[in-house]
Amino acid sequence: MDLLNVIVVSALPFSELRGGIPLGIFYYGFTPEKAYIVAVLGNLLPVPFLLLFLENLRNFFMKSRFAPVYTFFERRTEKKRKIIDKYGYLGLLLFVAIPLPVTGAWTGSLISFLLKLNPARSFMFIALGVLTAGLIVTATVIGVFSLSFLIKI
Repeated sequence: MDLLNVIVVSALPFSELRGGIPLGIFYYGFTPEKAYIVAVLGNLLPVPFLLLFLENLRNFFMKSRFAPVYTFFERRTEKKRKIIDKYGYLGLLLFVAIPLPVTGAWTGSLISFLLKLNPARSFMFIALGVLTAGLIVTATVIGVFSLSFLIKI
């Protein structure tokens, strides 16, 4: 059940692996390696479906009460167009690799969809970005954990 919880948290659009890795290490006691692997797999789980079915999702959202939410993300994503126009698929990788809010695999998939990039190539570069972001988050969590001796709880 612990594995499933980390996979689900990592697959969610607002937490992604930025939430899954700390959850696995701090809450469930996973090794950093295990947390990294499980969170990366969880984060990548929705990407192929997003890349293949975003058009259908877009049509559904635009006809529902969630239209303003989709429009918000669409506008934010459009602002990232310059990065992709300048750097191509490498820009997509760099965008996904930076573990900040609204820069993960979900937004990378949305960027790919909106800019009509090749889904197979996009998946490759999004996956590399997720792997990189996972390393950054894991290293950060290990660093914070190693300083825990300073705080007595």
